[in-house]
Amino acid sequence: MLQFRFGIRLKLLLLSSFLFTIPWLGYQYVWEMENYLRLGQEQTLMGTARAVATALHERPTLFDKQASYLQNVKPGTDLYAHKIYDAIQLDGRLRDWDDYQHLAVDYKADYLLQDAPWYQESDISFRHMVGIYGIYLYAFFEVTDNQTVLRSNNSLRVDRNDYLHIALTDRDDHFHRYIVATQESGWVNAYELNAIPESYRPLGIESRIQGHWEVTDKGYNIELRMPLAMVSDKIAFEIADVDDLQTRQINLRIGTANPEEVDSLGTVLVPSPEIERIVKGLEHSDARVWVLDKHKRVMARSGSILASTGINSDSLSYGDNLTWWQKIETQLLLPLYYQILTKPPAEFVDELVDAFALKGSDIESALSGTPDTLWRLTPDNKAVVLSAAHPIWLDDVVMGAVVVEQTTHGIRTLRNKALEKLFNVILAVMGLGTLALFLFASRISFRIRKLRNQTEAAIDQHGKIVSNVPASRTQDEIGYLSRSFHNVLEKLQQYHSYLENMASRLSHELRTPVAVVKSSMENLVLDSPEHADNPYINRAQEGIKRLSLILSNMSEASRLEHALRTAEPESFDLVELIQGVCHGYKLAYANRNFTHSIELETLLMSGSPDLFVQMLDKITSNAVEFSVDNSDISFHLARKQSTTQLTISNTGELLPEALQSQLFDSMISVRENQQSDVPHLGLGLFIARIIAEFHNGSISIQNNTEQTGVNVIIVFKDV
Repeated sequence: MLQFRFGIRLKLLLLSSFLFTIPWLGYQYVWEMENYLRLGQEQTLMGTARAVATALHERPTLFDKQASYLQNVKPGTDLYAHKIYDAIQLDGRLRDWDDYQHLAVDYKADYLLQDAPWYQESDISFRHMVGIYGIYLYAFFEVTDNQTVLRSNNSLRVDRNDYLHIALTDRDDHFHRYIVATQESGWVNAYELNAIPESYRPLGIESRIQGHWEVTDKGYNIELRMPLAMVSDKIAFEIADVDDLQTRQINLRIGTANPEEVDSLGTVLVPSPEIERIVKGLEHSDARVWVLDKHKRVMARSGSILASTGINSDSLSYGDNLTWWQKIETQLLLPLYYQILTKPPAEFVDELVDAFALKGSDIESALSGTPDTLWRLTPDNKAVVLSAAHPIWLDDVVMGAVVVEQTTHGIRTLRNKALEKLFNVILAVMGLGTLALFLFASRISFRIRKLRNQTEAAIDQHGKIVSNVPASRTQDEIGYLSRSFHNVLEKLQQYHSYLENMASRLSHELRTPVAVVKSSMENLVLDSPEHADNPYINRAQEGIKRLSLILSNMSEASRLEHALRTAEPESFDLVELIQGVCHGYKLAYANRNFTHSIELETLLMSGSPDLFVQMLDKITSNAVEFSVDNSDISFHLARKQSTTQLTISNTGELLPEALQSQLFDSMISVRENQQSDVPHLGLGLFIARIIAEFHNGSISIQNNTEQTGVNVIIVFKDV
C-alpha cells in the first residue's frame, strides 16, 4: 500500500496558501473591531471592578475605623485626610501646602461654636485641611484674627489667650483633649487636658503632637503633626479667640466641631492603608481604581487615568529608526490619512486628579446595589473615559463601591492603525507570511537541534552508549531521520554489549585449554625428573603463568561490575582507611617513602571499603611503578568548599600530554616501550575510575605544576 508522504516542502506550500485569506479577513474585521473592543473593554473593566469588590466584601475591619457608618456627612466637620506626596516642613509658612490649598476648607460664620450675632469675618476665621504623610497626620490652620493675643510669659494658664483646642478618640475609644498655645512664634507642643470639659488645667506636655506657631500680619499660622496611631476616627479642632488683654476672656470659638464632648466630635476619614495595599497590585493593570465609602468619599486609589488606555498603544507605534517604507508612510501617507482620522491626545484635563469624593450615575447605581458603567467626556472634550462601578457588600448592606476607569485611547489608536494598514494590505500579507515561514523554519530548526542533543546525550564521555534516541512518530524527513538514528544506536548498543562481554567469554573459554597445558607440563616434569631443568620446559611454564595472569586481568573488570551491582553500601571512616593503607604500603613497598597529610579528624563515607582499598591499590601500584627508588609517594586529604579531595602524588616519569584525558579508558596504557615480566592490559586506572564513580566521585590524573611527577586527584561530592 502506497503511503502518503506529508513532507516539509508540502507543509510550507500548504501554510503559504492561508496567507491569501488574510487581506479579505482584515478588510472585514476593521469595521467591526472598534465596537467589539469597546464592548470587551466595558466587560473587562466591570470584571476588574467586580474582582476588587470581591476582595473587599464582608470585611468590616476595613470600614469600622473609617467613619463609614455615618448616615450623613457634614463637610468641614467630617474631615478627609488627603494624601501628601512630599514631606512637610513644620515652619509655619505654609509653603509646602501650596499644591493642596485648593483642597482646604474655609471656616467662617457657619462653623461658630456659639451664638454671636456681632460676628464678622475679620474677627476670627481660618482655612484648614488635614493630610497624611508616612505614619503622621498633618494639619495646617491659616487663621485670620484682628487681635492676636498670645500667652503671657509668667502665666500658668493655657486658656487665657488665643489657642488651638484638639479633641479626639484613640484606637481604644478613649477621649483625649489637648491645647496648643504659645508665648511667641516658634516650635510648639500640645498640652494634655483632663477629659472633664470644664477643666483646662494642663496635665503635661504631649510631645507626640508637634508643630510650629507663626504670627502673621493677618493673624497667625499653625502647622502640626501627630502620629496616626493616636487617632481613631473622631476628631475636632477649635480656634479660641481672645481679644481683651485685660480680662483675657474668650470672645469667639470657631472650629470643625465642638471638642467638649466625645459625642459632638466630627470624624476624619484617613484613606485606608489596608485597602490601599489590596489595590496597590493594580497599579500596573492599565486602569485607575477608586474605592469609595457609601458617602462617595475616596478611601483608596491606584493608578493614573493618563496611562489607563485599556490597550498599550505605544507598542503600535513605530520606533525612532524608520525604514525607507516607514519614512514614506509617516511623511506622505499618514498626514493624508489623518485629515479624516483623529489621533488620541497625549494629554488631557483630568478633573479628578485630587478628588476626595466622586459622583456619577454609575456610582449612584452601585451604591444602590446595582453594578453599572458610564461613558463620559473629559472637560476639554479630548478623551472619552469609561468607568465601571461595583458595590461593596457587608451583611447585605452596601458599604461602598469600587470604581475602575480607563480611556478609549488604546482602542482609537488600534482602530487608526488598522485603517492605516488596510491601505498597505499586500505588505502586511508579505510580512505576516514571512513571519509565519520564519516560525515554521524555527520549529524545524528546533527539532533538528533536539535530535542532535538527544544523539549526543546517548553516548557518554567515555564512548559508552547510555541511552537511545526516542523514535519520533512524525511522518516527515526529520521523523524518518530520528527513527534511523534510533535503529542505528540500538544495533550499536547490541554490538557494544557483545564486545563488553567478549573478554569474560574469552577468558572462560581459554581457561580450560590453559589448565590442560599447565597440568600436562607439570605431569611431564613429574614423569621425567631429568627434564625439570630443561630451559624449554621452564619457558613454557613461564608462558602459561603469564597467560593465566592475562586471563585473570581480563575478567577482573567484569567481576568488578558484578560486585558493584551486588555490593551493599556500608559506612566507613575514610581517614582511618587512608592511615591503614599507608601503613600497609610502607611494608609492601619498602623502597618507597609513603607519607599522608589529612586535614580532617574523621570523614564518614557510604560505600564499600574493600573496593575503595582496591582502587587505592591500583593507583599506588602505578605510582610505585612510575617512580624511582626511595622517592616520596604522598596521600593528601582535604575539604574544599562542598567537596572532599584526595590527592595521591609521586615523583618520577611524567605523563604524555596527549594521553592524560584517556588513561581512565579501558585498554589504555603508556607502557608500550617498557619491558616487564608482569603483563599490563591498561585496566588498572579503568577499574579505579569505576570504583570512584561508585562512591559518587570523579578521578583525574595530571602532571604536577613543578613538572616533577604525577598527581591523581579524586573528588567526592556530598560526603
